[in-house]
Amino acid sequence: MIIDARSISANETIETDVCIVGAGTAGITLARAFIGQPFRVCLLESGGLEPDQETQSLYQGENAGLPYYPLDTARARYLGGSSNRWHIELGGDRLGVRLRPLDPIDFAGRDWVPYSGWPFDKTHLDPFYDRAQAVCRIEPVTYDVKAWENPEKRPRLPFVGNRMETVIFKFGTRDLFTKEYCSQVKSAENITTYLHANAVEVETDEAARVVNRLQVACLQGNRFSVSARLFILALGGIETPRLLLLSRQRQSTGLGNQHDLVGRFFMEHLHFWSGIYLPPRPDFFRSTALYNTIHTVQQVPIIGKLALTEPVLRREKLLSQNVQLIPSLMSNTFLYPPLPSQDPVSVVRNAYRRVRRVTGRLLNRQGIRVFQLANMTEQIPNPNSRVTLSHEQDRLGQNRVQLDWQITPLDIRSAIRTQEIMGEELQRAGLGRLYIQLRDETPPPGLHGGYHHMGTTRMHNDPKQGVVDADSRVHGTANLYVAGPSVFPTGGYANPVLTIVALALRLADHVKMRMKEGA
Repeated sequence: MIIDARSISANETIETDVCIVGAGTAGITLARAFIGQPFRVCLLESGGLEPDQETQSLYQGENAGLPYYPLDTARARYLGGSSNRWHIELGGDRLGVRLRPLDPIDFAGRDWVPYSGWPFDKTHLDPFYDRAQAVCRIEPVTYDVKAWENPEKRPRLPFVGNRMETVIFKFGTRDLFTKEYCSQVKSAENITTYLHANAVEVETDEAARVVNRLQVACLQGNRFSVSARLFILALGGIETPRLLLLSRQRQSTGLGNQHDLVGRFFMEHLHFWSGIYLPPRPDFFRSTALYNTIHTVQQVPIIGKLALTEPVLRREKLLSQNVQLIPSLMSNTFLYPPLPSQDPVSVVRNAYRRVRRVTGRLLNRQGIRVFQLANMTEQIPNPNSRVTLSHEQDRLGQNRVQLDWQITPLDIRSAIRTQEIMGEELQRAGLGRLYIQLRDETPPPGLHGGYHHMGTTRMHNDPKQGVVDADSRVHGTANLYVAGPSVFPTGGYANPVLTIVALALRLADHVKMRMKEGA
């Protein structure tokens, strides 16, 4: 059933058993897992069935750190959430998203990665990853390259030794979540979806140990509350900490923030184009089809990428990183980097520029093709990279957010060393040469994120090191849980969606058990 929350009477209290706040990827996965269960579910969504600018403007905020997307463009505030923004073209008018599990090393505590380590290892999450792949319809579940390469038409690159490897990314379709699964949830008898319902405060008992109700506001003015046995916040990596920080009736610094951790450790995947791979011969592009384009194998869209193996990451103390090969005509800028403008010798400078122009025309006439490297790397968890509240308020009278995205020099040093090793291995295998463009610890030009907002309510068994425990329950509050990428302690190099779905399925099992036990 679906209800327009703007029709709810002022000050009315909705009674339910489980309340999910947010109908994005995590919220829809949870709600779908509860279809047909012997308990009532209330799903609150801020937006409607379609986007509207008035609701979307509630996402506006301030970027105070590294340059980042305008915050009201970085997420989608209507049914389906940011799964509506999955935009990779898969052919046949299909749009989708990259899907891959985190690697075993991503769950481990690493002495060279501060604040690393999950409360469990990957083997614990593997059964949920398998179920998540079924949900995303990307089976068979294996990511073994042998199952996806074609040795004749699309072979993997023949590296020597075990320093480099090919990794597979699968792709899921957007319509599966935004249309089919949303439709299933809307039709479920035990689930009521409220649209245009903005959660504005989580109210607890005096000791902040139990959530009593959730306060909800509509842009049109009416306000009401939801009372439930269990509450799950699935608002994403920016809005979830925002709601906790706004819920300060019992705890002045915000709910779950007794150790000043809510909103800290904001992580993104560092995306940047840097590095030129020159193949050994012109016909080499025929051997790289596995990496060049998205293609379908066993009815699943896939692509291959390059990464360092775990032993190398451990030995070199590096972060996880993957590289996609993007075919391109060769530019001479990597051979002749820009001359500093302050160089006083104008004659030399002008001659240098003429050489660049002539070389560029020659290269383009010859049609020499290369690969540009599209890099996607893990970010070290950084407590100074954070989401806080600003003084500015939105139309509901709520403080907007301020995002201060920060990275460390080690993030960039790791990317440089990764490319150095990749270059060594390409040459060792007779596969060509890699020209590295990164020079120092300065963030590369065009550095950006992937709309992957992680870490701001991180998971840890110790409440002094995490906001939620291993069950995704907010420390100190018996019936409040968080779903979504904000619970990730580290982010690896894989897009977060498959892990979001796996963790949501895991949390759904936990909630079902608690409800059965009479939580």
